[in-house]
Amino acid sequence: MATFNFHFVVCLILAVSFSSSMRSTWAARHLLQSSQPTQPTLPTIPPLPKVTLPPLPAMPNLPAATLPPLPSTPLPTLPTNPSLPKPTLPPLPTSMPTIPNVALPPLPASSFPTMPSIPTIPTTMPSFPFLSPPPSN
Repeated sequence: MATFNFHFVVCLILAVSFSSSMRSTWAARHLLQSSQPTQPTLPTIPPLPKVTLPPLPAMPNLPAATLPPLPSTPLPTLPTNPSLPKPTLPPLPTSMPTIPNVALPPLPASSFPTMPSIPTIPTTMPSFPFLSPPPSN
């Protein structure tokens, strides 16, 4: 029932689109065969008056600013850091220490579970009696 409704709607849309395109081609042919309409005359626009702007005023001459001289006093000196005694570091070892040997306990015999076997995928298609062709006589 759903496919019938779908096909009905598709056919209806196709029919409407074909009928509208036929009407539009008839209208276009009618426009091509008719004479050109006369263009209406547009009124002329009167010219606008020219506006003259007054001249811009000249830039006034500003007096040059005189800066006072920089003070010539010497900068104060920074105090010196007091000398502190340098700490002495212990001497580096000359030989590498040996790492003790660690014996691990033995693993139990059945510590890991056995992995299950993966079943094989069948490669043949099973036959169904109602899908097979009838026997030949």
